[in-house]
Amino acid sequence: MSITKYFVSKGINYMAIDEFLQKELRRAGYAGVEIQKTPIGTRVVIYAERPGLVIGRGGATIRELARALESRFGVENPQISVAQVPVPELNARIMANRIAMALQRGIHFRKAAFIALRQIMEAGARGAEIIVKGKLTTERARYEKYRAGDILKSGHPKEFVVDSAVTHVLLKPGVYGIKVKIFLPSETIDDIKIKELKLAEEQEAEESGAAEA
Repeated sequence: MSITKYFVSKGINYMAIDEFLQKELRRAGYAGVEIQKTPIGTRVVIYAERPGLVIGRGGATIRELARALESRFGVENPQISVAQVPVPELNARIMANRIAMALQRGIHFRKAAFIALRQIMEAGARGAEIIVKGKLTTERARYEKYRAGDILKSGHPKEFVVDSAVTHVLLKPGVYGIKVKIFLPSETIDDIKIKELKLAEEQEAEESGAAEA
């Protein structure tokens, strides 16, 4: 197997594991996973809002997850640990799952979106955007967008300060898609200052004055 095919297969396997955990741990507020090969096995760190639900009573759930990762995905000797997400309201995946679970409970999509938007902003986000797509009020699929504060759409800083996630939920009218973007609190963005441009004459005058002094 070539190096390219090796890394592609690893990436596909990681996505399959992530999708499996997303489905199994939705009630626990699953937020992501890190997988790292070690000399004695594979270190798996699961991030979740409620670690207790990931561990299960007496560690039963986490043992089942370890067996599934080993048998279904070929993970060698998985050593699973669980880390709690410090501020769940600033995690796009958790908030998207909250909206999906609210829709499953029969809560109207607008109410679910506005509740999530308020929780995100109260947690200190600089801005947020929620898009719900599907057969919302008619037989034709459409989408509605809810937004508060600012949100970066492009540029290099967007990669570091905007957390985004997409999830889907099956309801009676069909499949709904939910996309959440959160503009995280960031000192880096706040530290950016715009430098005033000066005319060449002003710059020369300042430089000559400094030289005479």
